[in-house]
Amino acid sequence: MDKKCGCWAVLRRSAVSSAYKSSDSKNSAHSIPRTSLVYDAVTETRYLNASNREMYAPNEAQNSSDNPESDITLPEKKAPRQLLQFSFQELKSATGNFRPDSILGEGGFGYVFKGWIEENGTAPAKPGSGTTVAVKSLKPDGLQGHREWVAEVDFLGQLHHPNLVKLIGYCIEDDQRLLVYEFMTRGSLENHLFRSESTISDVIELFEGTIPLPWSNRIKIAVGAAKGLAFLHGGPEPVIYRDFKTSNILLDTEYNAKLSDFGLAKAGPQGDKTHVSTRVVGTYGYAAPEYVMTGHLTSKSDVFSFGVVLLEILTGRRSMDKKRPSGEQNLVAWARPYLADKRKVCQLVDPRLELNYSLKGVQKASQLAYGCLSRDPKSRPSMDEVVKVLTPLQDLNDLAILSYHSRSSQQARRKKKQDGAHQYTYNQSKTIRNSPLNSGKQHLNRG
Repeated sequence: MDKKCGCWAVLRRSAVSSAYKSSDSKNSAHSIPRTSLVYDAVTETRYLNASNREMYAPNEAQNSSDNPESDITLPEKKAPRQLLQFSFQELKSATGNFRPDSILGEGGFGYVFKGWIEENGTAPAKPGSGTTVAVKSLKPDGLQGHREWVAEVDFLGQLHHPNLVKLIGYCIEDDQRLLVYEFMTRGSLENHLFRSESTISDVIELFEGTIPLPWSNRIKIAVGAAKGLAFLHGGPEPVIYRDFKTSNILLDTEYNAKLSDFGLAKAGPQGDKTHVSTRVVGTYGYAAPEYVMTGHLTSKSDVFSFGVVLLEILTGRRSMDKKRPSGEQNLVAWARPYLADKRKVCQLVDPRLELNYSLKGVQKASQLAYGCLSRDPKSRPSMDEVVKVLTPLQDLNDLAILSYHSRSSQQARRKKKQDGAHQYTYNQSKTIRNSPLNSGKQHLNRG
């Protein structure tokens, strides 16, 4: 078979056939009873505080557009980019037999391994030579996994943008399902913000994990990720990402952000439709409350998730953290009162930055996050508007530490001036007391 496969129908038939032979994963332990999805502030907090991070709502295929056939069948109206088709043996050799020390990360889908392939080909290469790649190996069980694998090939096979990770190719062989991506040298935003326990293969990144991510890089990453979402939403056939979170934002050497993992992506509403009805899937702490309630998916669902990530970037806190005191575990609920008050927003800032951040940048980003997290989806900005607000923040240089030093200098000058005035008054009084004229008066008075 030609290594550069353009036979989309063959891939589609193979994926659909294998998926229907797989076990159905609808009875997941992470399922949410649909009857409990009532949206109010209490329910929002309960779901954002849920202990299980991944969420799947069962038994909804008959009421939504996410039935098995529609999830697995790929659209024929677009020709995909020429993706490389790898054999399982090639990827096994490229990753050193999927050795444990080459693991880059792990998710519900399986493991991601670091590997090397020959340039412009599928043959494995020696470590450190050729092209470095990331190989995602899907667990060979469950219909949900096959859906996500096909969705990944579908979307990343057709979408090209600097802020989307590049899909190089795939492997579909017997029960094996693998995807091959460009390797992102600095790993995920999650690793940099929270020093994730996931394996970090690069010595440089391991070293840098002890240093807080600088403010300038945080804003650059936020801008890049926002551009990626804006691209998805703004096309003639919009795409809703549906799983925007820090672990899905990957970084290259220059801290350029690229969105990865399109397994939950969904084609957006077309024509006069206002939303897409779908299963409730995603990650706790990031999902928009109205989506959790109704299963109605819009681009504003992604905007809410972006607001959560922007908060994580500002605060250095996870969207959900059970280790924090009661009242601070749910980041959105804890931060909202601060976001609503301009005088308090600096109290949100990650203390590890130690005043090395832009005051105006924090204020603008906080206001933006507040808008993105609005409970009313219609009040949230579009991702194009988000990009317009964030982009200029990269050029601000009004660092809080400079303002602090400036205030300290002004206070010191005022204190010095006041001390000088007191000293002048004291010296003046002393001079008057000791003057000959004054002494003469005192002498005459004594006479």
